[in-house]
Amino acid sequence: MNNRQFKYPDTKAYDFVVSRLKERGVNLDDLATIIYQSQREFEPSLTMERVQEYLQDALHKRELLNNAMVMLELDRLVERGQVAEPLSSIIKNDAGVFGVDETLALQIANIYGTIGTTNFGYFDRVKKGIIAEFDHDQGHVNTFIDDLLAAIVAAVSGKIAHKYA
Repeated sequence: MNNRQFKYPDTKAYDFVVSRLKERGVNLDDLATIIYQSQREFEPSLTMERVQEYLQDALHKRELLNNAMVMLELDRLVERGQVAEPLSSIIKNDAGVFGVDETLALQIANIYGTIGTTNFGYFDRVKKGIIAEFDHDQGHVNTFIDDLLAAIVAAVSGKIAHKYA
C-alpha cells in the first residue's frame, strides 16, 4: 500500500544513521580523512572542509539513508539474537556467498555513477582506516557496517570526481 499522506522523515533518517554510526564508534571525520587522503592526489586543491561538505551532502541522500538504515539495523539485530536462523548465522559469519551486504553497499556507491561502483571495489578490497577496524573486529557483528563505510567513502569520492573532472 502506498500512503500518499506519508512524508519521508528526512531529518529522522539522517539522525538515525549518524547516531547509529556514532554508537558503533564511527566519527564522520574518520570517513572524511579516508576520502581526503585518497582523493587529494587527483585534485590537489581539495580541502578537508570541502570533503566534509560533500560527505554531509551524500549523507542526506535518501538512497544512502535507506540502505544505511537497513544495514545498520541488520547488524544490530543479529548481534542481539533477534534474527531467525539460518539468516542469523549467515550474517554473523559474513558468509562469502551471501552478498546482500555488498549489494546494498553498491546501491549507495552508485549514487554518483559508475565511478562510485569502481571506488567501492577498491575501498572494499584495501579497507583503509576505520573500514579495516570494522572488518577485523571479532567482538561485534560487522557484516554490513564495513561495506556501508566503504560505500559512503566510495560515493563521496565519486562525487568529488564529478566535481573536479
